[in-house]
Parts: sequence; structure tokens; C-alpha cells
Amino acid sequence: MPVVNTGRYDINYVEEGEGFPVLLIHGLAGDHTAWLPQIAAWKDKYRVIAFDNPGSGDSSLVSDPAGTADLADATLGLMDKLGIEKAHVVGRSMGGAVAQHMALKSPERLQSMALAASFARLDPLGSQVIANLQQLLTWRKSWAEWAPHAVYLFVAPGFYNANAELMAKITALVSGEDRDMVSYDNLATACIEHDVLDRLSEIQTPTLVMGGRFDPICSMTAQNWMMDQLPNAELEVFENSSHFFLMEEAEKAMTTIAAWFEKNAA
Repeated sequence: MPVVNTGRYDINYVEEGEGFPVLLIHGLAGDHTAWLPQIAAWKDKYRVIAFDNPGSGDSSLVSDPAGTADLADATLGLMDKLGIEKAHVVGRSMGGAVAQHMALKSPERLQSMALAASFARLDPLGSQVIANLQQLLTWRKSWAEWAPHAVYLFVAPGFYNANAELMAKITALVSGEDRDMVSYDNLATACIEHDVLDRLSEIQTPTLVMGGRFDPICSMTAQNWMMDQLPNAELEVFENSSHFFLMEEAEKAMTTIAAWFEKNAA
């Protein structure tokens, strides 16, 4: 896979397809593979780029404190390196926080923005959940011990109970001990500290806000806060899902985002 240097970080990325660019930014505990279903679905119509955030996958580690604004700079640098003047930007969870900084720093680079289970400011519960997971990893120094305390927070109770085999696979996936704990710790702090809620009124980029009804991390409170401030936004609620509604209600999520691209075509 190709790697480009954006200044502070080396960024590992994949791209498939041709057409107007779609840039996919994953969340705190993921990497570019979180987007494999979306890449497969959209590559026949768009130039789809997914990458490992700094601190994830095969991109540079985040060995020192960094904020979501720093990740936005790296993402804009990736766009520069790939010759992308403008793109639809889709960010999930922390990736949506990064996208907000991109829209504030360089609004001309975003054709539209879709925020999946994201936040402009975490509510007290969301902050506590991330702090608890951060603290657990610091105490135990084991992803395998961390994983069972995390994955049940990502999906709605009904989905968890009905998909035991899938949840076991997800738990095993995030139990891999090759991920860098220092990077996770720094990025978890970046999520807790991310707060651009009072600046959202500056963002004129068409924005799709998507939330899972049962999400304890990026709650409906956080979604409604964004809707109260964004001047050009639409809200889509996934009534049967939690933080991973892109998986829990995959067909609806794919259709919703694809229609958003069409509505905001270049």
C-alpha cells in the first residue's frame, strides 16, 4: 500500500475507482479497513480514498500529544499529495471531528460532509466512556483484556444479543496486540478535548449528521447539539442502532450516504 508524507506524519492509504473524490476518515479504534464495504460499494462511481489516521494501521505513530486539528492538517496534506482539490468527506466518530476542523480550516476543499456517529463536543457520558476505556488500557496494558469492555458499547443491545458469532469476531479483531497503546491514549485524549461546538455556525458546508439512537459514546444529545449549531445540516437517526450503525443498519446507511452524494454532486 502507498504511503505519503504530510509533514508531521506518514499516511498509509488505499484508493480505488475514478470520478469525483470521496474521502473516508475512520474512528479512534479503527483503521482504513473499517471502510471496506463502502469502498466496494462506491468505487464504480467515485474515486474512493481511505487511509489510516496517524496512530493507526501502518501510518505514523502518535507518540506525542496531538489534537483533532493536527489530524485535519494531515488529512488536508494527504489531499494535497493526491492532487485532490475537493471531495465529499465522510467521517465516523473521531473521523467526523477531524472533518469539522477541515471544514473550518479549508471549507473550499469539502463538497459535502457526512458525520457518522460523531461529535462536536462529547456529552458527559461520552467523555466518561472514552476515559474509562483509556484508563482500562493504562491499567491492564492488554488489548485482549480491553476488547470485551469496549465492543458491547458499540452496538445496540438487541444487535449484540442476536449476533453472538459476529460480536465474538469483532472482539477478536480489536484484541490484536500489535496496535500502539501510546497512540491510542493520545488520540483518546484528543477526542475528549475536541470541542468546536461554538464554531459550527461558521461551517457552510452541506452536512449530513447521522446518529444511532442507542449510542452512549456519540449520543443523540451530541447529535442534537450539532444540529442546533450547523446552518446547513440534515439529521438522519438510526433508530435500532448504536455507535456502529454503519454495520447494524448497513443497507440504510449505505443508501443514505449515497443519496447524500447525489444531492450534493459537484
